[in-house]
Amino acid sequence: MPNFENLRKQAKQLVRWHRERNYSVGGRIRAALPSYRDSADADLLAMRFTLAMAQEVIAKESGFESWAALKSGVDHMPTREQPEQHDPFLRAAAPQLFVSDIRAACDYYTNVLGFDVVFVHGKPPFYGQVARDGIRLNLRLVDAPVIDAERREHESLLSAYVDVSGVKELFNQFKSAGADIQQPLRRQPWGTQEFVLRDPDGSLLCFAESSG
Repeated sequence: MPNFENLRKQAKQLVRWHRERNYSVGGRIRAALPSYRDSADADLLAMRFTLAMAQEVIAKESGFESWAALKSGVDHMPTREQPEQHDPFLRAAAPQLFVSDIRAACDYYTNVLGFDVVFVHGKPPFYGQVARDGIRLNLRLVDAPVIDAERREHESLLSAYVDVSGVKELFNQFKSAGADIQQPLRRQPWGTQEFVLRDPDGSLLCFAESSG
């Protein structure tokens, strides 16, 4: 548990992030302050956000009803033991795909590709995540293409490479569901069977299975 001084610094940082129009602040205000629960991100970032309000957000996030309650109780809370140190190990990756409409992208990945929506963030939404089995894809709203479409098509610039089992069955699933197949299933010289599909925003995703 952070000490009181660290929590004061977090509150000041939250005010600074609000001033810099960091959209992550909106979700934190909605979650912590009931009177703003239905407010859109743009409205929350446009309002006057005081240090006292930031302190209330930090207090609620720390499990206290108010900043005053946090101030009197934080020093009496047990501290966490330091975790054992281990060698670094990279567990997973979540590629970020750029989309023009978060809701439409979620609908495509759930209805056509069989993913589940993990979360959608923002009012209106500007970030989200979908998952299927062991993979997760982050969806980031952009108002203009980030990658040149002609170059991506010509050079087959992939946005994600997904290692799967049962690639033939998966290919048939996606094809039957109406997915836009950019490259049909084929065996590659390096020993994988793979296919590539194009999502509605043009991102190319390769699904591959190793014969070894």
